[in-house]
Amino acid sequence: MRKVLVTGFDPFGGERVNPSWEVVKLLGDLELSGAQIVVRQLPCVFGKAIDALNAAIDEVHPEMVLCVGQAGGRSDFSVERVAINIDDARIPDNEGNEPVDAPIVADGPAAYFSSLPIKTIVNGLRESGIPASVSQTAGTYVCNHVMYGLMHRLAHPSCSVVKGGFIHIPYLPEQAVKHPGEPSMSVHTVLNALELTIAIALHTEQDLRIAEGATH
Repeated sequence: MRKVLVTGFDPFGGERVNPSWEVVKLLGDLELSGAQIVVRQLPCVFGKAIDALNAAIDEVHPEMVLCVGQAGGRSDFSVERVAINIDDARIPDNEGNEPVDAPIVADGPAAYFSSLPIKTIVNGLRESGIPASVSQTAGTYVCNHVMYGLMHRLAHPSCSVVKGGFIHIPYLPEQAVKHPGEPSMSVHTVLNALELTIAIALHTEQDLRIAEGATH
């Protein structure tokens, strides 16, 4: 059975929970669209997060990788388009690292684009009544760091992962209570959105394979 790796982060910035992991962990060992979902938690630490992601890819051998992170202040399910080759932390990570204007990969490309069908995903979510948008920036913190590291890995000719990308999600309601005026999204809604995202991405890939087979 093909596999999909989905990751979330541990809490950071003084939060007691991270919505990405609170939702992602609920996907563990589920089967969606003919694929087994495998979940892993990444540390919110520059460098170590990419190391943990690469170790999970080596272990799981997934067909697709979907990384999820918290974006307090955002109001919808944000599908990231691009990761840039820069670490520029506004706050320290969970081990006190606070890089400024540092490249993620020395001499690496300036940016990588998601290989997920981002607009198809957003349209599908909106049609299902879930607020969603294409985001043009994953920031410069650990989320962008992980997305860049993922896409750098996928760009290597030896990598068997078909596609990958990054999703940002809002605070959970219990977090937003402590941030008056900030938007939130329930675990149930985010879980539904992730399941739909995986289904849409896998079906898109399946459709492409069918089309390619028909032309050969």
